[in-house]
Amino acid sequence: MKSFTTLLTACLLCWLPGCAAPEKPVPRMPLPVSLASTKQVIQATDQGTREYKSGLYEDARTHFSQAVAGAPQSGAAHYNLGLALFALGETDEARGHFIEAANLEPGNKVIWDSPALRPYSDPEPTNKKKIKEYEGRSQVGRIGQGR
Repeated sequence: MKSFTTLLTACLLCWLPGCAAPEKPVPRMPLPVSLASTKQVIQATDQGTREYKSGLYEDARTHFSQAVAGAPQSGAAHYNLGLALFALGETDEARGHFIEAANLEPGNKVIWDSPALRPYSDPEPTNKKKIKEYEGRSQVGRIGQGR
């Protein structure tokens, strides 16, 4: 009986630590812009990424804003700016950039996992159910744009 109790205690001690702490979410990291982007856009994105990783979100915002200005059709640039804005607590403005990024790169799974889009996180552009559900809640024809 004593060996059974010892074995049971050992099993519990091995099992409980795995259940005690919830799994930490994977931190989101900025995306690189296309190599076809201008040198200034690539440099601004690289600098913004370094600042974002260092927790300098205001500085990252400045550089990611420059990247968006230089490459307004880049989904990655909008996503990166959205990350910095979200980290600064500017969720409404961040949401707009996440949505623009999703519109520019509809199949990008990283973008569709952004905080603004997670409830609708099926990145397949052919999945009309998620888009229709979003349209019903937001009353827009295309994500982020009025009818």
